Amino acid sequence: MEYTVVEGLRTVKFDLVLTLALAALFLFFGYWLLKRIGFLQRANIPAAVLGGLFFALLAFVLRNGRISAFTLDTSLRTPLQTIFFTTIGFGATFALLRAGGWRMGFFWLLASLTAVVQNVVGILVASTMGAPLALGVICGALTLTGGPATGLAFKDDFEALGIAGAGEAIIASATFGIFMASLVGNPLATVLIRRFHLAAPRRIDSSGETEEKQITASVINSRSGEAAGNFPTSEITVNEIAVNEHGADEAGTGEPVQAHTPALTVRALLHNLLLILAVMGVGAIISSWLAGSGVTLPGYIGAMIVAAVVRNTDDARGWFKVDARAVEVIGAIALALFLMIALMDLKLWQLATLAVPMLVILLIQVFVMLVYATFVTFALMGRDYEAAVTASGHVGFGLGTASNAVANMEALAERFRPAPRSFLIVPVVGAFFIDFSNVLIITFFVNLLK
Repeated sequence: MEYTVVEGLRTVKFDLVLTLALAALFLFFGYWLLKRIGFLQRANIPAAVLGGLFFALLAFVLRNGRISAFTLDTSLRTPLQTIFFTTIGFGATFALLRAGGWRMGFFWLLASLTAVVQNVVGILVASTMGAPLALGVICGALTLTGGPATGLAFKDDFEALGIAGAGEAIIASATFGIFMASLVGNPLATVLIRRFHLAAPRRIDSSGETEEKQITASVINSRSGEAAGNFPTSEITVNEIAVNEHGADEAGTGEPVQAHTPALTVRALLHNLLLILAVMGVGAIISSWLAGSGVTLPGYIGAMIVAAVVRNTDDARGWFKVDARAVEVIGAIALALFLMIALMDLKLWQLATLAVPMLVILLIQVFVMLVYATFVTFALMGRDYEAAVTASGHVGFGLGTASNAVANMEALAERFRPAPRSFLIVPVVGAFFIDFSNVLIITFFVNLLK
């Protein structure tokens, strides 16, 4: 730890070890806030976002009061980011696509088109207000469909496009989206359900339990994203897909399907960590080659592609011995630390000039998302109860994260009835497949703005 004077202000410079220690301390604080403030938990705000923003706010107050400033060692941010997106690549399997049938691919297409619409709307509104066009993409698919992790991965690209304080704008937009996703998703679905008489509310017995219990499968976020502070979660298995809407197996035994898996071992964690690092190395070579083509791509895209190839090859041949649970644990840890380090380094004082145009763009984006979910997602996914639940989930990760999507759908299932098809399709698209198409969409718009 060193002390210097920068711009007349006493500045504390933290080395890598102390930076990680601070990240751990404020991550614990984020979990503490989640446990004690029910609204934050219901809104699925990631603990890392809470802890990181609190540190950034503390740094802002101390700097604004001319008391002190901080400089952090953020050298681990890029490797941690790449690890996380590599684990996302490992989750993109053909088995999941096949399990969801044509609806999975079709919903993926609808979600990808949403990202295009968000960017176009953002750019048009920014142009109308005289704001930088790149701000429209930041308040578009970058942070809404993408989430904080995807947004921060493009931070340097948007600073190069002239957005001073791009990191601060990214986190502000992503946080706004996460809050709104939990506020507007279920009211929309409830209106659709009641308007078209798709389902009746379930009766509650004297103990407070509903008539039926639903078994659902939830998957990690990454947009995204991004983990919501409740990790690790397990990926959807074949047994879970077989569960019908009453929680019984398809063989008709009437008993819930239970997954019995061996404990996760240190050896499995180490094996998969080494595999991830090897994939990152090959991916770095591919990314370097792609960069030579003159197209701007995030550094992790090569690793995501290689990881998807390795995982699907392993599913077919069993050569690499991929353990999905180990990959998820490693990805969740990397994401939490990445978000903490990135958020702690925010310079909130650079956000003031962007506040008004950002708010206008984001409010319009919420309206557009609701219209899209109603007239595109709900209409094209079947106009039935499952389609309404899917629309709510789409709002969840279209504005926030996959965790918002699952939380929205679980509340609807508890209030009305189970929606097994939606619980298969929405989390898989929102947590895995949308990241691939969204990165390409964002990259296209970044290059277009250049």
